Amino acid sequence: MNTLKAVIVDDESDAVNFIKSIIDDHISELKIVGTANSAKDGVKVIRQTNPDIVFLDVEMPHGNGFTVLEHFPEKTFDVVFVTAFNHYAIQAIKLSAVDYILKPINIKEFIAAAGKIIQKHFDESFQNQNYSNLFQNLRSTMPSRLAIPTSEGMEYLNTKDILRVEADRSYSWFYLVDGRKILVSRNLKEYHELLADKNFFRPHNSHLINLEYVKKYIRHEGGYIELTDGTEVPVARGKKDLFLAQMQRLAR
Repeated sequence: MNTLKAVIVDDESDAVNFIKSIIDDHISELKIVGTANSAKDGVKVIRQTNPDIVFLDVEMPHGNGFTVLEHFPEKTFDVVFVTAFNHYAIQAIKLSAVDYILKPINIKEFIAAAGKIIQKHFDESFQNQNYSNLFQNLRSTMPSRLAIPTSEGMEYLNTKDILRVEADRSYSWFYLVDGRKILVSRNLKEYHELLADKNFFRPHNSHLINLEYVKKYIRHEGGYIELTDGTEVPVARGKKDLFLAQMQRLAR
């Protein structure tokens, strides 16, 4: 495997030095070719060094990691976001299947994340669509695009096109309003966390539904929800009141 060129952009000098020391000591596949402590200098260093991978802080004075990327609409490098906060940005990053590392940085987690992005860099299926998807989610007051890994690569779904998601052990089935279904090698819990604040509700351990497509709630036989496509989804006993409250909120 060839050595890849890396750039670190972070307004905290201690963070830059820490990341640099991890790479120098543990990740022989990477070579640091430049660092920067601001968004403006980050753009300059990236243009000067033409890196393969950029470790990019999300929050910086006078700009942020996203404004840096906007200078490179045709990216030739991979990005790993490094951030300590900003829940909204993290949600957009997760939805878009873009790599990130949380501060304070854990050395083992950093090495694992770097290994993942190094491997991805050599994967011919890598696409810049992840980043355009990220920008669309960031511009939206409620991120509306979800990137899901499939056997063929990545598929980018509008959340309004997702009817429901059903657990299948450690996998998840996505059922779409156009009648298609997609098997994803991630568990339902991950998608519940990503979609819970986007009008999705988990009435049962095995089911996550888009509340926009609820047709009716049936009380008998333990209680179940009928969706607009005729699917009947069970409601756990402890979820009934919360479900009805959510539907009342939507009906206002």
